[in-house]
Amino acid sequence: MKQQLANKQIILGVTGGIAAYKSADLARRLREAGAEVRVVMTEHAKEFITPLTMQAVSGNPVHDDLFDLQAEAAMGHIELARWADAVLVAPATADFMARLLRGEANDLLTTVCLATSVPIAIAPAMNQAMWKNTLTQENVQALQEKKIHVYGPGEGNQACGDVGPGRMLEPLELVDRMASLFATGSLSGKKVTITAGPTHEAIDPVRYMSNVSSGKMGFALAAAAVEAGATVTLISGPVLLETPAQVKRIDVVSAQDMFDAVMHNISACDIFLSVAAVADYRCKQSASQKIPKDAMPKQIELERNPDIVASVAKLNQRPVVVGFAAETENVLANAKAKLKNKNLDMIIANQVGQSDSGMGSDENAATVLWGEQQKEFPRMTKQKLARELIELVAKINSSQK
Repeated sequence: MKQQLANKQIILGVTGGIAAYKSADLARRLREAGAEVRVVMTEHAKEFITPLTMQAVSGNPVHDDLFDLQAEAAMGHIELARWADAVLVAPATADFMARLLRGEANDLLTTVCLATSVPIAIAPAMNQAMWKNTLTQENVQALQEKKIHVYGPGEGNQACGDVGPGRMLEPLELVDRMASLFATGSLSGKKVTITAGPTHEAIDPVRYMSNVSSGKMGFALAAAAVEAGATVTLISGPVLLETPAQVKRIDVVSAQDMFDAVMHNISACDIFLSVAAVADYRCKQSASQKIPKDAMPKQIELERNPDIVASVAKLNQRPVVVGFAAETENVLANAKAKLKNKNLDMIIANQVGQSDSGMGSDENAATVLWGEQQKEFPRMTKQKLARELIELVAKINSSQK
């Protein structure tokens, strides 16, 4: 389960309780599971554990001041909220839970919680009498009704000498609970094939035609599909990326290689996502030996590569087919034309050629078209966008049953 946290961006909130000593180990365990951790501390939390300790174990500077002039010059709390894939507050005191429920924003941690749209989880830690108090229990119930995940508390000996419920859950259990946040199960039992990256079309043994695709979007979608419960086959052109956990990867080079690999695997596929930036053309005849510079022809005769996504969409027994439209202009018009002309179930359009999103970058924005419907996703990390897209694909897949 812990592999679900690989490359996730987690904000760890620490509030003022004795259980804060466990937060250092929790940050370390989250990082061991592959997450990147940024810590937000309340003023009272710093009475129990130092920011220097949390910085050392998280590997990032600690955030503790809502009015940090340097951070606020770039709207620091908003950037933190946008950065996160999830927020975990551990320990969460009775005071913090009451303030969160009331929607207060009187410190950095509550402000980040209000500003974010990602899942929020809390790990309560307090005296057993405080936990059992009717007001606390009403607050917990109200928070759960507002989709706040409540992990724990556990039972046992407490720092004050009491015995009972109120202990913060142990770090390893919290890591498992956080990993489960990303395991949606929306594609449970489904087989998904995804293409990613560029293709290389040989001119001679050392030269080729290609494009600037990094493969990051396709790999992020593969990871998100696994989180959703799918069995994933990733057919990738030449990229410098690690294979996501539990993904079967098939490496290819040319468009023809990718076409052959897709057709070999497509019969066992429920959903096909054509994310790769496949070269439209290849050399009609590539040289078997390196062409000397002085002998390089000024013109190279080209021929069309197979259209992979259109070929899959033409199959009699076809999966749900999702295409990508990477455009520099007329993005929606071109995407709508591809959706219709290639008989796709859905197309994901994005504008490329920009330095802060699209090919090669870590962020992307997209507009999704299917049938007569349309949904826009603002710029966000490719990992976040991938999870949003996979959930939408899952809904469309369910609607076609």
